[in-house]
Amino acid sequence: MLGLSLAMPQQADAARGGRMGGGSFRAPSMPRTMPRSSGGYRGGYGGGYGGYGRRGGFGFPFIIPIFGFGGGGLFGLLILMAIAGVLVNALRGAGSAPGIGGAVATPAVPSKVNMIQLQVGLLAGAKALQDDLRTLAKSADTSSSAGLQRVLQESTLALLRQPDLWVYANAESGSVPFNTAEATFNRLSINERSKLDAEVTSNVGGQNLSGTTDVVGDADATNEFIVVTLLVASTATAQLKGASTAEELRQSLRILGSTSSSDLIALEVIWQPEGRGDVLSAEELITAYPNLQHL
Repeated sequence: MLGLSLAMPQQADAARGGRMGGGSFRAPSMPRTMPRSSGGYRGGYGGGYGGYGRRGGFGFPFIIPIFGFGGGGLFGLLILMAIAGVLVNALRGAGSAPGIGGAVATPAVPSKVNMIQLQVGLLAGAKALQDDLRTLAKSADTSSSAGLQRVLQESTLALLRQPDLWVYANAESGSVPFNTAEATFNRLSINERSKLDAEVTSNVGGQNLSGTTDVVGDADATNEFIVVTLLVASTATAQLKGASTAEELRQSLRILGSTSSSDLIALEVIWQPEGRGDVLSAEELITAYPNLQHL
């Protein structure tokens, strides 16, 4: 009975995690004093970005998703859903496109947003990584672009400092139209957050809600793991190198960490388990992160 009572808290705490990030998909406001076109301005930014070239057609760039070096999964499905939604809306409105009569000012929004999800599974001996992420979450300014860029840079550096403990990894990327980017990013974020029983440490959008982490025992450094997920939305055009080998993962982390604050739109860093004594078993890792590939 004593052995069971000691084991139960460890199982309950196994799925706790931490989270930090933020960002904004808000587009610049349209000027108040602008000539009206014959068809008017309709649908906000949902009408597409034909104003960048106006070659006719549907009025938005047809964006081909670039799927993960790890084989798609829910990430690829959500990217496809975002693009399919824009295609359907464009087809519905193709016959009633507004005229080009006046010199309408085009909002300075990107035509597409690149979504990147990079996940790394490490042996549980990487306790310093959990300490680094927790400390960063307590001090980071997640309400500004510069602060988010620092979070991304420090998180990738923390991972790069633990190469001997890398075991699994997966990288996926795709591009979606700007007007579907926020919804797509939120779905991807919810999918990863749903894997956590609780967010013990949280610093998102300037709101720091960090809790306390109780020590419940030492993890087995060879049979238990830590998983870090980097979810990035940006206008950067750099392509990751993949994550099927340790060298590819190293290059991808360096590229991702060098994203500038002006290109970074939104960021989430999610790690599980959160602190010392929490554990993520091999079985739990495979169940929660089926797309991870052994390096």
